[in-house]
Amino acid sequence: MTQLTAPSVPSVPSVLSALPVPPVPTAPATGPATAPATPADALGGPWPASARPGRGADLLVGGVGLAEAAERFGTPLYVLDEAEVRDRARAYRRALPHAEVLYAAKAFLCSAMADWVEQEGLGLDVCSSGELWLAVSAGFPAQRILLHGNAKSPEELRLARRLRVGRIVIDGPAEIARLAALVAADTPQKVLVRVVPGIAAGHHAAVRTGVGGQKFGFPIEGGDAADAVTRVLDQPGLELAGLHCHLGSQITSVEPYLRALDALVRLLAEVRERHGVELPELDLGGGHGIRYLPGDTGLDLAEFVVRVTDRLAVRCAEAGLEVPRLIVEPGRAIAGPAAVAVYRVLSVKHAADGRRFVAVDGGMSDNPRPALYGSPYAVRLVGRRSEAGEARVDVVGRHCEAGDVLVRDAALPADLRPGDLLAMPSAGAYQLSMASGYNLVGRPAVVAVRDGRARLLIRRETVEDFRLREVGR
Repeated sequence: MTQLTAPSVPSVPSVLSALPVPPVPTAPATGPATAPATPADALGGPWPASARPGRGADLLVGGVGLAEAAERFGTPLYVLDEAEVRDRARAYRRALPHAEVLYAAKAFLCSAMADWVEQEGLGLDVCSSGELWLAVSAGFPAQRILLHGNAKSPEELRLARRLRVGRIVIDGPAEIARLAALVAADTPQKVLVRVVPGIAAGHHAAVRTGVGGQKFGFPIEGGDAADAVTRVLDQPGLELAGLHCHLGSQITSVEPYLRALDALVRLLAEVRERHGVELPELDLGGGHGIRYLPGDTGLDLAEFVVRVTDRLAVRCAEAGLEVPRLIVEPGRAIAGPAAVAVYRVLSVKHAADGRRFVAVDGGMSDNPRPALYGSPYAVRLVGRRSEAGEARVDVVGRHCEAGDVLVRDAALPADLRPGDLLAMPSAGAYQLSMASGYNLVGRPAVVAVRDGRARLLIRRETVEDFRLREVGR
């Protein structure tokens, strides 16, 4: 474990105070609770709760200076606050004591992340054999893993069966027969059927998976979902545990989940009427939104828990159904706010039209979200105090694409220069997990920080790593 010297800081308040919402109160909530201010609030932007000013204009996260970490480990660098991950996972576990919480591995997964969420009592939601293998190799219990995905290969299904994965989500007609052929009636596989409730939710059309006309699941409208349930129930080797849906990503309102519940409970009632079976589980997926800019709001967890559980109980009572066990799959809401990306400025260019371009040593290869979705981010100078006024600049990446822009129209010191360090919060989800090798620029290192100590979790990818993949000329 590598220790970086850091100035002493006051005791850090619970990371829960910086969550989009606090844990659910014991009494029914009448509205979103207000979290007390933390030192991170004064920094401007959605920084980890442990963030606070450090020595020499550095910014501390987990008691470790970002500039100091950049000097030690190089840039680009992803700094992951272990305590924030754990506290966010714990907040979900406390808020939903009677539900099952699965961390969505696609947001970001490494062996340490698998350890942390397992130790905090969460299960795991994976969508590939790679995620499955990494988790199990790290010691994550396979029975607490759910495998989903719209195009599972026969090899992936065989692997899931061999590892004794707890649940598999059926996403298409071919998977019913394919999985049934792998299972003996005396060793059934627990499955969920992914249904499409016809509800659009999410920050971009590319991530709205709860509507028809896209590749996921069985639409409820038209009867495809009901037919899929019938086919699964006809397979003696498949144990249908319930229904699964996922509406989209970066959802900040509870309303879409309530509408989804209405549609899902109607289908549960239809299944009972047609087959005499009450399904015991209902998976609402994830997509819980977080803050990326100072004025943003994330999904209110307290409101989500109270309104969703109340709505589920009411709708089931109206239909004469037992209330199924609720499953949720937060990924971004746990990993996203816990990481900060640190870049080094390579050049500052003044264009003829007055625009300024600040180029850094990372870009769309480690964070494709701005290019894919137009996603906004906050950014600030770290490691140097500037007395200059602010200038509006575009923070751009190093890749050969005009669209390689990390932050547009950012307010940064007017004297920004090569060698300066820039930090971007809310960097823990769907950045490194979607990173590429474009221009053969290696993926950044990941460092975990906690209590003033830093340790390398993932080393920097090198040109030699790319070369070693080649097997012939």
